[in-house]
Amino acid sequence: MTYGMDLLSNINKYIDQSALKPNLTYQDIINQCEEALKYNFASLCVNPSHVKVCHEILKKSQVKVCSVISFPFGLSSPEIKLKEALKAVEDGAAELDIVWNISAFKSKDFDYVLSELKNIVKETKPAITKIIVETAYLTDEEKIKALELVIESGADFIKTSTGFAPIGANIEDIILWKSLSKDRIKIKASGGIRDFETAIKFLQAGADRIGTSSGAKIVEEAQKCILTKDKKS
Repeated sequence: MTYGMDLLSNINKYIDQSALKPNLTYQDIINQCEEALKYNFASLCVNPSHVKVCHEILKKSQVKVCSVISFPFGLSSPEIKLKEALKAVEDGAAELDIVWNISAFKSKDFDYVLSELKNIVKETKPAITKIIVETAYLTDEEKIKALELVIESGADFIKTSTGFAPIGANIEDIILWKSLSKDRIKIKASGGIRDFETAIKFLQAGADRIGTSSGAKIVEEAQKCILTKDKKS
């Protein structure tokens, strides 16, 4: 696989490092913040109760705090989902990864889905909003409809997965969304991306961000590639 030096040396800026397992301790979260600072990721994605402490540690850095909302199922009421999003922003989240209501979408209640998303996007600006549509549960036709709705909502990103579904991201979905979106929205690929080669494939397919809990490994593998290229040149 071929890739330019610019992508290799800046791959950290495409990574949303996730620290979302329910059994992470306070110290684990602090360690994740320190790792995010070390590798200068685009963001550190955490559960809402961890946003405030992460903001305190990361506020003087380039690393943004990202909070998941209604994670991992997206089935909170619109009122609770909005309150959770607003609280996360108040605590210091600059980015929000919002799980949409998959049940409403699968029921073809598109007015509900769109109303909920538009409201959260509008009320939390200027926070960056990424809508998790959970592609594992969607048909190809539904993936196209999902893209249309998320673009209409005004969100900044459409995101593939929570990482808690049976299947994570796949390349075909990124290619599909990239071709149909005409750059009207950015794309975040997440779920099962655990090494450098996989991350590069998704970025080259059109992903703008990578969600992973293996950010350090990916960056270190990229650095090894740079050293190898330098020796050959």
